[in-house]
Amino acid sequence: MESYNQKIEIENTNYSLYIKREDLLHSYISGNKFRKLKYNLAKAKTEGKTTLLTFGGAFSNHILAVAAAGKEYGFKTIGIIRGEELHDKIADNPTLQKAHDFGMVFDFVSRAIYSQKSNSDFIRNLEEKFGDFYLLPEGGTNDLAIKGCEEILTETDNHFDYICCAIGTGGTISGLINCSKSSQQVLGFPALKGDFIREDICKFVQNINWELVTEYHFGGYAKVNSELIHFINHFYQKHQIPLDPIYTGKMVYGVLDLIKKEWFPKGSKILLIHTGGLQGIEGMNRLLKQKDQIEIKTYD
Repeated sequence: MESYNQKIEIENTNYSLYIKREDLLHSYISGNKFRKLKYNLAKAKTEGKTTLLTFGGAFSNHILAVAAAGKEYGFKTIGIIRGEELHDKIADNPTLQKAHDFGMVFDFVSRAIYSQKSNSDFIRNLEEKFGDFYLLPEGGTNDLAIKGCEEILTETDNHFDYICCAIGTGGTISGLINCSKSSQQVLGFPALKGDFIREDICKFVQNINWELVTEYHFGGYAKVNSELIHFINHFYQKHQIPLDPIYTGKMVYGVLDLIKKEWFPKGSKILLIHTGGLQGIEGMNRLLKQKDQIEIKTYD
């Protein structure tokens, strides 16, 4: 499948709003994960690697994407999962269960141990335990991932004034900044509190046509409330576009709120990047159901 730009009809006719449907690239290797893995998988093949090893949390889009890529392209996959208490709860977690179905082997570690994932001694211990592997960082962000994300925008997007995307580890927005035109402004909406991700982004970009919008995290990473869930459900009902609650849902909410506040100059042409992550809806709904809260409508 291919992504395409879908027009979003809004009441304020002072603006032109489109969303790039990167979520349609693949059922499981979705959105920015497809982009981030493209050149990493090619390098792994070139190096003769047969195993991919990476890191992630219990509901990680990246973990599932790597597992699916391994199944599709012939790699063994290993996931170092944050939270040793999850080792006997795979069946209760739709993300881990699907990754397991794709053949991923898990190693559940404590949060203290997980925090050492970038430590060279820790990596050597993993090599002793699992043998030779191709290492993918948490979230998949590295130079090759950014190279893949630089292909999100095409010549047909040159007329947009603003490019907007959600931010996790900073790889996707870095690619967008690198391939954007100097006349365009790239807006990043962090899923985590604060703007500390700015330092990570600055490692990969030189252009200065970007800024962070930090007011729409809804309490922090993986935090949601009924207002956000109602918005996601209403947005789908109106536009037939599903949104995930961790990343893209918050970004789209933020952009539409800024439009209401007339933050953008009149006549602005705005492109939203849908980075996928829809697999996380099922897991979020299980948590919401446990709390007797409104759930996200699911999409077949």
